[in-house]
Amino acid sequence: MTMLSPHELATLMLVHSAPDQIDTTRIELDTLLDCQLIFLEPHMSGQRRPMLTPAGEHLLEAATRVERKRYSDALTPEDDNLFQ
Repeated sequence: MTMLSPHELATLMLVHSAPDQIDTTRIELDTLLDCQLIFLEPHMSGQRRPMLTPAGEHLLEAATRVERKRYSDALTPEDDNLFQ
């Protein structure tokens, strides 16, 4: 599997959160298509809209879990008291 660049990962996040606002000529979309993390869906406007594949959704879910664990591991007991 290819390692995604920060730009490609950010583009994947944009596809998830705002697919109608992405410029479909972005070069990062080619890599995401090649890795089968997104597909291009025909849209009513006549343009194609990038959408996540199940693999793309899974990758973002895994990245979220890693980030949440990293954040929770960084909290000290004193920090934890702030959230109670």
